[in-house]
Amino acid sequence: MSVITIQCRLVAEEDTLRQLWELMAEKNTPLINELLAQVGKHPEFETWLEKGKIPPEFLKTLVNSLKTQERFADQPGRFYTSAIALVDYVYKSWFALQKRRKRQIEGKERWLKILKSDQALEQESQCSLDVIRARATELLTKFTPQSEHNNNQRKSKKTKKSTEIKTSPIFQILLNTYQETEDTLTRCALAYLLKNNCLISELDEDSEEFTRNRRKKEIEIERLKDQLQSRIPKGRDLTGEKWLETLEIATGNVPQNENEAKAWQAALLRKNAHVPFPVAYESNEDMTWLQNDKGRLFVRFNGLGKLTFEVYCDKRHLHYFQRFLEDQEIKRNSKNQHSSSLFTLRSARLAWLPREEKGEAWTVNQLNLYCALDTRMLTAQGTQQVVAEKITTITETLTKAKQKDDLNDKQLAFITRQKSTLDRINKPFPRPSKPNYQGQPSILLGVSFGLEKPVTVAVVDVVKNEVLAYRSVKQLLGKNYSLLNRQRQQQQRLSHERHKAQKQNAPNDFGESELGQYVDRLLGDAIIAIAKSYQACSIVIPKLRDMREQISSEIQSRAEKKCPGCKEAQQKYAKEYRKSIHRWSYGRLMKNIKSQAVS
Repeated sequence: MSVITIQCRLVAEEDTLRQLWELMAEKNTPLINELLAQVGKHPEFETWLEKGKIPPEFLKTLVNSLKTQERFADQPGRFYTSAIALVDYVYKSWFALQKRRKRQIEGKERWLKILKSDQALEQESQCSLDVIRARATELLTKFTPQSEHNNNQRKSKKTKKSTEIKTSPIFQILLNTYQETEDTLTRCALAYLLKNNCLISELDEDSEEFTRNRRKKEIEIERLKDQLQSRIPKGRDLTGEKWLETLEIATGNVPQNENEAKAWQAALLRKNAHVPFPVAYESNEDMTWLQNDKGRLFVRFNGLGKLTFEVYCDKRHLHYFQRFLEDQEIKRNSKNQHSSSLFTLRSARLAWLPREEKGEAWTVNQLNLYCALDTRMLTAQGTQQVVAEKITTITETLTKAKQKDDLNDKQLAFITRQKSTLDRINKPFPRPSKPNYQGQPSILLGVSFGLEKPVTVAVVDVVKNEVLAYRSVKQLLGKNYSLLNRQRQQQQRLSHERHKAQKQNAPNDFGESELGQYVDRLLGDAIIAIAKSYQACSIVIPKLRDMREQISSEIQSRAEKKCPGCKEAQQKYAKEYRKSIHRWSYGRLMKNIKSQAVS
């Protein structure tokens, strides 16, 4: 991935900021809230949920009907387009999350039906465990190459069986065979193999460990079912009216059941957003970059007239914004002989950053601009690579268009634009020369996250099946390892201060310093340095999608085992256990690794 995001602060006169705030808070955000509400109430909502998307023309038609109303009228065209894109993205993400939760529940429930203790397998098959193991050995020999089978048997004698479910090809083969077969003994043998990670274990089963792992899966299913009942997206309540309505209902009525009481409590405790939805500028020509006599950078946005904003950015990002200005000036001076598709800037987003101060909203909150740029456009070699990709894509599009007979006006206009781009794309912008990084295809660098060890790195040669190097957190940070301990002490202190403030019903939103982000940058730099030193072609990063659920389920199952039958004791144990492990921002670390890798 070659696209990174940088940000800057936009500063302007108070009247300019007020006009923009009123447009975004009083016009655009209510429009988005209305779109979210009407989509959720639409009769075809369940059909859209199954398909995973909203019909493309529906939101456009809905916006065209709403912008005739006074409360949504008089917005720039880009604001309406941004609202459509945001609502579509929000619901597409929510649909995908709901479908994924359903698939997870089905898969985990199917796995629970397979997961049985050795004693239960003996009772079901009416055979001894030795007979089940013998049948399992036959099946394993049938579906696994002999050399791999012998290797698995040797490993099973030396190590304890793992409770982790491997996603290896042999595991999938055994799982499919289990679903297709009807023979009781074969099914029990397959269940034995599946729960033991396709190995024949010579160790007796630990009943307590089996029970704990089964309970862990049950907890995961319960949590997913609770999440499946999550509310549909409802937008941002900038005025606090919905919160007051919920408070009035909760104080004047008795909840019918526990779920309704929890819903009221969640609505009252939920921290409302105090800033409007951001506005996306998906076209890099929707912004005009300017520079005054003193060398200060300014930007204007299409649809906002002559409202001008001064750019305040970090010094290490200044050259990016200067490049945005240079690209536009080169195209302007050449009388549009260059194509904007080769601009370094790809898109941008206007957003307000909330701040805890008193005063008018447009003076208290900070206006930021988030810019997405393609790092390949920074060098001549990278630009040539992009040009080759675009030429191929445009040529294929035009070839397909020629094969069609009836084209509407929009399609013809699109083809005309593509031809124009193809004519100008061979005249790239002047860029400095820098050879592209070339790694060895057989060498990969893998990053591992965990509870005990926050991050571990391994360099692997996949052809030779050999590990070239390991690096722990301490080795990655080197002399800066003390910063990690300081960060953990800071987190514990802030957690204690937050707890005391909560008991006194005082403000408890204590922000952390930039130390954690700095440590993540150091780790990102160290990981990239190792990848370069071993000429790794790729960096493999784990998915964080289910990490929180796995950690929560693991902690809860430990608590139930430690304090059976007492929920208060379980909650106390889980709380203390969470304190003992690190609070690591894996997402921020991954973002730093990606940012360093593409720059």
